[in-house]
Amino acid sequence: MDIFHGTTMPDDRLTVPSLGADVRAIRKARKMTLIDLSDAMGRSVGWLSQVERDKSYPTIADLNKMAALLDVSVSSFLQVGTMPGEEGVIVRSHARRPIGSRTPGLTEALLSPDLTDDFEVIHSTFAPNSYLPEPLTRPTQEVCYILSGSFEIALNGKRFLLEQGDSFRLRGEEFQWWNRGDTPCEIVWVISPPIY
Repeated sequence: MDIFHGTTMPDDRLTVPSLGADVRAIRKARKMTLIDLSDAMGRSVGWLSQVERDKSYPTIADLNKMAALLDVSVSSFLQVGTMPGEEGVIVRSHARRPIGSRTPGLTEALLSPDLTDDFEVIHSTFAPNSYLPEPLTRPTQEVCYILSGSFEIALNGKRFLLEQGDSFRLRGEEFQWWNRGDTPCEIVWVISPPIY
């Protein structure tokens, strides 16, 4: 969804300070080269390289197109209530960066300050009776902790029912999930390498 209609970024940048590094991390997680993304955007490789090194800034139209091509919400590139001096270190509960969820009933936010580490920490909320329609495999290592609710997960076809306080690990296995309960399920995920 295109939330901006202007053509250039304002002087007091709306984007996160780690925009370039975050774009690079997401692009690599999507197994896209600089050439792949720049061609799809209709921009030069040099320009995209400069964006990833924070030497140049995308226009608002570029930012929307980049988010769409990387399959993330444009809001994941925007600053949300960051206090001066806390950038890259502190994430306030009211200022988490939303992650664009591709699954109905799933809402996710970044708990990590940015995507510049070897891992990311995600807070996920699974709505009652939500599920992942098709099994998924991703090239990551993940440790997940159930904060509240119940969660059913199939790992390589074997099903497990997890409750508040339980945790599980993924190492590139095929998985599928369900929240069959009548209440939301909240999970914290530690994922390496970052995929969002």
